Amino acid sequence: MKKFAISVCAGAVAALSSPAFSAIDQRTSHAMHEELIVMDTHLDTPALLVQPGFDIMHEHTYDSDFSQVDVPRMNEGGLDGGFWVIYTPQGPVTEDGFKSARDTALLRAMAIHNMVAANPDTFALATEPEDAEKIVADGKKIVYVSMENAYPLGEDLSLLNTFYKMGLRMVGPVHFKNNQFGDSSTDPDGPQFDGLSPLGEALVKKANELGIILDGSHSSDALLEDMIELSKTPVILSHSGTKAVYDHPRNVDDALLKKLVASGGVIHVNAYSSYLTELPSDPERRKAFGVLMKQMGSLSDMTPEQIAAFKAQRKQIEMEHPAVKATFEDYMAHFLHILKVAGPKHTGVGADWDGGGGVETMMDVAALPKITARLLAEGYSKEDLADIWGNNVLRLLQQAQDYANSLKETAKE
Repeated sequence: MKKFAISVCAGAVAALSSPAFSAIDQRTSHAMHEELIVMDTHLDTPALLVQPGFDIMHEHTYDSDFSQVDVPRMNEGGLDGGFWVIYTPQGPVTEDGFKSARDTALLRAMAIHNMVAANPDTFALATEPEDAEKIVADGKKIVYVSMENAYPLGEDLSLLNTFYKMGLRMVGPVHFKNNQFGDSSTDPDGPQFDGLSPLGEALVKKANELGIILDGSHSSDALLEDMIELSKTPVILSHSGTKAVYDHPRNVDDALLKKLVASGGVIHVNAYSSYLTELPSDPERRKAFGVLMKQMGSLSDMTPEQIAAFKAQRKQIEMEHPAVKATFEDYMAHFLHILKVAGPKHTGVGADWDGGGGVETMMDVAALPKITARLLAEGYSKEDLADIWGNNVLRLLQQAQDYANSLKETAKE
């Protein structure tokens, strides 16, 4: 049975730290990886669950259909689960936009529940911090629910209660563009509120009251600082990197990272190539994908045959204009710098699987043991790895729920 925190002797760490990382050392590393509760805090796979014909129980390959998460590959990579994302693209900040996004978000939430209901021997919904260990002990996969982009809530924060009842335990206010809650790190028009809007401040308060972790990934630096200051419980960056390695708006600098850590927060390292390093521009590839995206519409509305045709066209584009990916070393440069600044009790993994994540030699969850092997080789202990892979985010969830429960107890007095 996997356990959260397990120590490892200094001799084993020293051996794994040796430049001569032998096959037997790799086997030792893999065995250690299997003993940990391994979670990723940003699984965008629900976007595939709504596609006709996609079967999470069947083994896929990135080369065949561009997917990165399924049960066979989770087993191969020792991934026990994590936070499955309700993602909604940013649309117009209008009542019609809110309603459309709300429906999309509810369908994504239902898709997560349907995945669990259809495969009860494989998946289990998790809502409490202690659920993770129990679910793994039962031989199942952990399904916490998060929301990337709170835009579907519109201006009615009572909807957060509805999603909470559906299992939501993490929420990020924004995505690529500003919305009613505050400023994105990547809106081409720049900041609108210089951080959180008044409604965004109310969202922080509401999330605290319910016991939901607040996620600052995609937020502007000012919004993240506002959340750190206003939130009564620590904030997470579920899939972010460091500006010290690559100065991209989606990443955070060391000063802000230290503020996050001082408040008890955690940063989970993203594997999205264009956030890790400067990549060569390919105007022809961008143009070809632009044409394809205009043609495709919504994948959830397509027939299996239409989806197959779309993937065939995408493969053709990939063949004619292959993407340049960041390397595993680019990814680890972010990871190791963040560990140096934040420490293993404030660092985790949120690679952005099925949402654009993936680097050379680590293009799906089957390759996750590479991270454990590298961190062991760098001298981090198995106890450190237990924190990185699971304990840290579960601590944040416990703190969020403890605060929410304290409010309930106060109300009773």
